[in-house]
Amino acid sequence: MCGISGIIGPLATKQNISKMTYALWHRGHDAIQYQCKEGNYALGHNRLSIIDLSEAANQPFQVLGYPYKLVFNGEIYNYIEIRQELQYLGINFQTKSDTEVLLQAYIKWGENCLEKFNGMFSFAIYHTDSNKLFIARDRFGVKPLYYYHSKDTLIFASEIKAIRTLISTKVNQSVLANYLVFGSYGLPNESFFEHIHQLAGGHYLTFEYDEIEITRWYDFISRVNVLKESLKDISKEEAKQTYKQKLEKSISLRFRADVPVGFTLSGGVDSSLLLALISQRKDVSKIKAFTFYTGDERYDELPWVEKMVNSTLTNLEKVIFEPKHFDKWHKRISKVQDEPYGGLPTLAYANLFQAMSNKGVKVVLDGQGMDEAWAGYDYYQNNSTHTIQGQKSNPFKLNVLNEVILKEAKEPNYPKPFSDELLDKQYRDLFYTKIPRALRFNDRVSMAATTELREPFLDYNLVEYAFSLPKPLKINKGVGKYLLREILSEYSSEVALAPKRPLQTPQREWLGNELSSTVDRAINQLEKSIYADYFKIDEMKNEWQDYKNGSQDSSFHLWQWISVSELINSAC
Repeated sequence: MCGISGIIGPLATKQNISKMTYALWHRGHDAIQYQCKEGNYALGHNRLSIIDLSEAANQPFQVLGYPYKLVFNGEIYNYIEIRQELQYLGINFQTKSDTEVLLQAYIKWGENCLEKFNGMFSFAIYHTDSNKLFIARDRFGVKPLYYYHSKDTLIFASEIKAIRTLISTKVNQSVLANYLVFGSYGLPNESFFEHIHQLAGGHYLTFEYDEIEITRWYDFISRVNVLKESLKDISKEEAKQTYKQKLEKSISLRFRADVPVGFTLSGGVDSSLLLALISQRKDVSKIKAFTFYTGDERYDELPWVEKMVNSTLTNLEKVIFEPKHFDKWHKRISKVQDEPYGGLPTLAYANLFQAMSNKGVKVVLDGQGMDEAWAGYDYYQNNSTHTIQGQKSNPFKLNVLNEVILKEAKEPNYPKPFSDELLDKQYRDLFYTKIPRALRFNDRVSMAATTELREPFLDYNLVEYAFSLPKPLKINKGVGKYLLREILSEYSSEVALAPKRPLQTPQREWLGNELSSTVDRAINQLEKSIYADYFKIDEMKNEWQDYKNGSQDSSFHLWQWISVSELINSAC
């Protein structure tokens, strides 16, 4: 739910915080409110009402008698259990919201409250007496948080665009270089704009006396090392039953809402298992599943989706995405994302979320996170350093880049804390590559439709457990996500045994034909931009001609050019 924004320092004015909340209108407009003490602090909140729809749960939120003000984006899924614990300790509640539970938990336990939360969240708590700001982000960074710090001022928000209403900033050249050369979208603390940073998932930030201090609060590595030791001799049947119980609990928690809930489907193992478990719910007839298709049988997963849906009572809505939809969504999502995003699949998802919103669905469950926890990608089984499923060669065209940008690029050096190649790749993807960028893409497209996206497979209990299991339960005889497929086979053996397929659209074909004008326009914009000296435009045009002539092994480089042209255009 929601979007948050805030200013600490001289720039804190009603006019400035109003600009920020307006920039985040799409993230929620059931209530848009702010509180401000001119020149001291300003906190803003855009509400998408999900739990406790009453005005009493609006934000900024304060508990009577305490000098704390809270703005909160996300959900604490286990808020009922934490509320009961706090009530047992003598604390009374004025609302039924998870917002009040969060603040009361912080008042009671300080930063240690974070360990109790099972949810997705970014929040800020300002102490009006001490002028101390506390900001925290959930374990995997499901909900976003950006900030800008200069001398005596700190500005934070759920999206970059809100911060950029108050400051001028250029494109971050090193992040741009790594995107073009290595396909990196930046480290967890970076953005594509100079001086605008992310608070990495699993960290909290304090701002006091004009100084920032950042602390990692989620110690995934230590937790997994302990769990690995306890699971090293586990039987397949015990692991299967334990994981299934944890998964059922995770899904049940994420159905806590006071508004309609739906979920997305592809034809893969992950979303098929999600469908299978949701179909066991008593209220399944009221839950709608949504899937997108393009009308191209080479890529569409509709046959796989329909095989699963036909065996359940689930209502399926099929939403088509065609070339005629591209311009509308590309223009909109480029603005919403602020930074380069993942091509046509992201746009098809944006179209899908809007269709769900139009049907009255406010909360959406999705299947993100299984491949990273269960070693589902092909490159987990070889010596490849790729982070893109199904790639056999470098998809980036370095020959179109000038020396000025090539020199700036530095290959990302990701931590390897486990001294185990498989676990280190999984760790990289969970915290540095696949999951951070997928969560950013999906958060923005869901919020563009003013819907809330929930990721049941990224429940930290599930991720830690699957990550820690012995390798043969993850990869067995060349089959990834082995135990997961065993669970799904109880519902559909045909889908369970299907090979891993990347989520695809006809991007290669469309860019070379129906959408070729988009590539032409991008190259032209790059050639005329102040960043033209980053590129060898003649080489770029030659590559583009080769592509139109049939050299279409990959379209990643074309999408990079399109993305960079949009990024540069927004920065000017």
